[in-house]
Amino acid sequence: MNTIRDRHSGNIRPHKPVWRVTGAVVLGALLLTGCSPSQQAITFGDMASGYNREIFWMSLWAIALSILIFVGVSWALFHTVNRFREDKHSAPPAQFHGNNRLENILIGVPVLIVILLSVLTVRSMARLNPVPQTAYKVDVLSKQYWWNFSYPTETSEAGGVIANGNELIMPTKKLVALSMTSQDVIHGFWAPNIGGQRHSVPNAVRTWNVQTDRAGVYQGNCTQLCGASHANMRFKVIALDEARYNSFLATARAYRAPTPAPGSAEERGYTLFNQGKPETGALSCAACHRVQGTPAAGQAGPDLSFFGTRRTLGAGMWEGQRAQEMLHDWIKQSPVVKPGSLMPRYDGGEYLVNGKTVKGGTLTDAEIDDISAYLRSLKLPEEADYWRDTPVINTLNGGTQ
Repeated sequence: MNTIRDRHSGNIRPHKPVWRVTGAVVLGALLLTGCSPSQQAITFGDMASGYNREIFWMSLWAIALSILIFVGVSWALFHTVNRFREDKHSAPPAQFHGNNRLENILIGVPVLIVILLSVLTVRSMARLNPVPQTAYKVDVLSKQYWWNFSYPTETSEAGGVIANGNELIMPTKKLVALSMTSQDVIHGFWAPNIGGQRHSVPNAVRTWNVQTDRAGVYQGNCTQLCGASHANMRFKVIALDEARYNSFLATARAYRAPTPAPGSAEERGYTLFNQGKPETGALSCAACHRVQGTPAAGQAGPDLSFFGTRRTLGAGMWEGQRAQEMLHDWIKQSPVVKPGSLMPRYDGGEYLVNGKTVKGGTLTDAEIDDISAYLRSLKLPEEADYWRDTPVINTLNGGTQ
C-alpha cells in the first residue's frame, strides 16, 4: 500500500491517489479556460505573428540578463560565505565602508542593465507601434457583451460599409490596423496569435497593428472585467490568404440578403425580424441589427448580414453544431442564457436594461423558428465562405482541426 508518515502524529496515512490529483488539475484547467472541450483555447507565443516574434527576441535579452544576474549574485554570495566563514577567521571582519570602487560597481552595473533593457524596449516599441498608411484598416466596436468589426474602406453596393459581428476576417502577411472604441465600459481586446493586448475605452479611439503569416481561425477574448458575461465576450479571428480574402471582399461588397420565397418560413421570419409583433409587445430585431441589402439598419447590436455563414453564437458562447442548437433559446430568452445580455426576451419574461426591469414581448415557438430560418438564410456564397477549409488553430482537444 502506498503510504506516507504524518510528521506530527507519526501515524501512517495513505497517499492521495494520483488520479484524484490529476483530475483536480484537469478540472481546474477547464474552469480557467471557461470553455467546453469543443472550443478553442487561448494560446501564447505564436511565431507566425510579427508582433510575437519581436517580443520574443526582446524577451530573450531580458531572460539572458536575468540568468547572468542570478548566477553572478549566487556566486558572489556563496564565495563570500565560504571565504569568510567564522571557523576560518578568528579576527573581526574588515570593514569596507566608504569603498568608492565597490559602491560604483554596485550602482553602475544595475544602471547599465536598466539602460540596455530600456533601449531594447524602445526599439521594439518603435518597430511595433507606428501604423503605416499601407496597413489595412478595420474598425472595432466593443459593447457588453459583443464585438462588431467594420471595414471603413470597403463600401457595399447596397449601402454602408461591410461589417460582421463577433468574427474578424483579415488578410495574412499584411499589417492590419485595428481602430477600437467602446460604447459603454472598458473592454480588453486580445487575440494572442495575431498581436498584443489593448484596452477598448469609451469616447476614445486607439489604433494599433496586428498581423499573422498563417491562415487559420484564432481565438480572441475580452480580458478586462466588464460585467456579468465578461467571460462570454469572445470573438474569432479568421485569417485568409490574399486570394481568398480578396474573394471574400468582392463578394461581400456585392452581397444583398437573399429574398425569401413567398410563403416560406424565411419570409415569415423576415417579416417578424423587420416588424416585430406589436400586438404582443415583441420588438423588431431590425431596430437593433443591420442586415446588408434590407431595410434593417439598426446599430445597437452586432451586424447580422452574414449570420448564416458564421459558426459562432452569442459572441462565441457556442460554436459549430451547438450554436445551431442554441439559436432558438438565444432568440427566445437571451438574457437568461447569457447573463447581462440586453437583447429583448420573447417569452414574456422580465429582464434588466440599465438597471431597470423591462417585460419582454411574446412570440410563439413557431414564430421564433421562422426568425431562426431567416437568419440561417443570410449566407455568403460558398466561394466566399471564410470558414470553408480554414484550419482551426489550437482547440482544447489538441492541435489544429
